[in-house]
Formats: sequence, structure tokens, C-alpha cells
Amino acid sequence: MNPEPLLLATSSGDVLKLRPEGPWTASNVTTLETLSRSVDAEVHRSRAVTLDMSGISALDTLGAWILEKLSRKATSSGRPAEIMGVADHFSGLLEEVRQVNRHTPPPAAASNPVLLRLNDLGKATIGAREDIAIFLQMLGALFMAVAGVLRRPHSLRLTSLVYQLNRIGLQAIPIVILITFLIGAIIAQQGFFHFRRFGAESYTVDMVGILVLRELGVLIVAIMVAGRSGSAYTAELGSMKMREEIDALSTMGLDPVDVLILPRVAALVIALPILAFIGSMAALYGGGLVAQFYGDMGPAIYIARLHEAISVTHFEVGILKAPFMALVIGIVACSEGLRVKGSAESLGRQTTTSVVKSIFLVIVLDGLFAIFFASIGM
Repeated sequence: MNPEPLLLATSSGDVLKLRPEGPWTASNVTTLETLSRSVDAEVHRSRAVTLDMSGISALDTLGAWILEKLSRKATSSGRPAEIMGVADHFSGLLEEVRQVNRHTPPPAAASNPVLLRLNDLGKATIGAREDIAIFLQMLGALFMAVAGVLRRPHSLRLTSLVYQLNRIGLQAIPIVILITFLIGAIIAQQGFFHFRRFGAESYTVDMVGILVLRELGVLIVAIMVAGRSGSAYTAELGSMKMREEIDALSTMGLDPVDVLILPRVAALVIALPILAFIGSMAALYGGGLVAQFYGDMGPAIYIARLHEAISVTHFEVGILKAPFMALVIGIVACSEGLRVKGSAESLGRQTTTSVVKSIFLVIVLDGLFAIFFASIGM
């Protein structure tokens, strides 16, 4: 047994044979580094390298890594490196070291722009399929939770539901009134400005009434709720996911859907129709003020014209959309919150994704409802 490590190098034609001997351990690190550097030139000059490890008496991680670097120097220059004579009790360590810092290079990007676009389309399709699966999974979990509440009404967390109603309903009324009031006023002003050219100022009231009650009232409120409450839901659940509070609930035998998600979604479904009604009334009031001060139309004439232009059907069309929009916003917000990983970057990304998806789906849902109600004559 050699007291000091050795590295014997012999050349046979264009083949370099390296034979390490003795203890290749961390206690001899200086010697091992010197031995490794001493054969660099010969490794680069040879056409092939053979590493015979049968003479090694002791080996640890440091020694195995230095031998692995020798092997990699040969293969990185395009020279085949053959390792032989490895003792059975060293093979596991050498195999572990061989896997260190080995990264599979990414596939070369296609230079064809058409292929690049097809690749992006494929990735987007896979992502959309996953989103739909998660949405349906959350919808099913909610229905199961609702069924459980119907069987056991006492299991409903009424305190949490009332708290969420206060947060997303009562506290949102001022901003909803302000925004919808301004939108109603702007629509009326533009209507009077353009219809005046044709002597049809009175039709502005028809436009404001129908547009607000059927479409814009509920749509604007739903978008505001998605940005205000949907983002808050995602951030809250995401923070709980990062702190493993949701896992703790499951460990305690509590269903996170019953405890966290159902009260939030139920509060949205209850609050959004009320907010849509309040927002529609505020928009009509804003249109009435503009009609009085900009269109020289008194309140009595404005109300009479509204009475002729709109009906209960227009109001029903708008309000019927609200619970479905609330359900979509709640499911997307909660599911994105549960997808948060363990970093602040992930929390911010999922919150942004939640708002964007919610607004997109609300607009798509509004369009689908418009087609449906037109097909049935409403």
C-alpha cells in the first residue's frame, strides 16, 4: 500500500494510459491537484485516454472528483476516455460523482418562424388544457362542498361568509358607485354629442338604459370585482400555501375547500348581483345628470323616456349574468392561489394571472350570454 498517491502515465502509440495508485483522499489534496495538472499536456496530445483504477487503495469524494475531471478533460476535447479496473466498493461513489454538473443541453431552437409559432401554439394549447382541467376540478370540489352543506347546514361557516360579504360587498360599494356613475355620464355625454347631429337626442336615453342594464352595468362591476377581490383571494390563498397553512388544515382533518374556498365563492355569488344592481342605478343616475345639464332634458322627461325604452327583461338579462360571472371569478382566483409555489415571485405571477384570466373569462362569458339571450328573444 503506497503511503503517498501516485499517477503513472505511460503512452502506447497515441493512447495515454493513466494509472492512479495509493490513497486518493482529501488528506492528500495538494498532491492530487499537482498530479492532475502534471498530465494535462499529455492528455491533450493523445488521441485516446485509458484510466486504470485498479491501483487505488483508498478513495473519497475529493479523489473521485479529481479523477472525474481527468476523464472529462479528455472527453471535452473529443478524445474517448475508457475507465477500467474500478473496485466494487468504489463504483457507487464514482457513479455519483459522474452525475455531478451534467446538464443536458437544450435542443437547438428552430430557425423556421413557422415552426417557432407552431411550437408556441402547442405550448399554449397544453397550458390551456391544464387550466381547463384545474377549473373543472375546482368546480367539482365546490359542488361537493355545497352538497355537504345542504346535507349538514350547520357545517356552513357563517362567520366567514359574513366577513367575506362585508369585504367584497359592503366595502366595495363606494368605488362601484363612483366608477359606474362616471361611465354612465360619459356614455350619455357622447350620445348627446353625436345624436344631436341627427336631431335624435332622445335616443341617447334608450342607449344608456339598454346598454347599462343589459351589458355594461354587470360587466364593469364584474371586472372591478375581479381586479379588487379576485386578486385579494389569490394573494391570501397563495400566502397561506407558501406558509403551509393549507397543508396544516388538511393534517388537522379539515377540508380547505370547505374552510377557505366555499365561503369566498359563496360571498362573491351573493355580492356581485347586488353590486351590479347598485352600479346600474348609479350609471343611470349619471346619465340623468348629463341629460339635464348637457342635453337640456329634465328629470321627468328622462325617467319617462327610460320607462318607454327599457323593460324588466333588460334588467333580468343583466342580473342573470352576475352569479355566473362571480362563480368564474371565484374559481379562477382560488385555483390560482392554490398553484402558488414557495416564492414571492410565484405569488406575484399567479396573482397577475388570476386577474387577467378572470377578466378574459368574464368578457367571454358576457359574449356567450349575449348570443344565448338573442337566440331566445330576450
